[in-house]
Amino acid sequence: MKTKRAPILATTTTATTADARKIAAALVEERLAACVQIIEPITSVYRWQGAVEEEKEILLLIKSSKDLVPRIAELLDRIHPYEVPELIATPIIEGSSAYLSWLEENLQ
Repeated sequence: MKTKRAPILATTTTATTADARKIAAALVEERLAACVQIIEPITSVYRWQGAVEEEKEILLLIKSSKDLVPRIAELLDRIHPYEVPELIATPIIEGSSAYLSWLEENLQ
């Protein structure tokens, strides 16, 4: 893996497919992500305001780079409907050289 940037896989969730598509399109259009995969449905179990909740959600897998995480967070704060949107970024430690090069070429 020979890239200049540190590739990451970030995740967020939404309640609706429409919100997921809107966020995915914005991330790719602004070149904050090279690709966003939308996976549905998933079941999330979490604590919110003192109660354990269980909801169906949509998972977004965001392929990007570490240096863009702050800008991804800003975008999510701006357009995500959740009060506290999930944003978790995990380093990609290995991958296809061709894919990682493509990923880097398609980011800002």
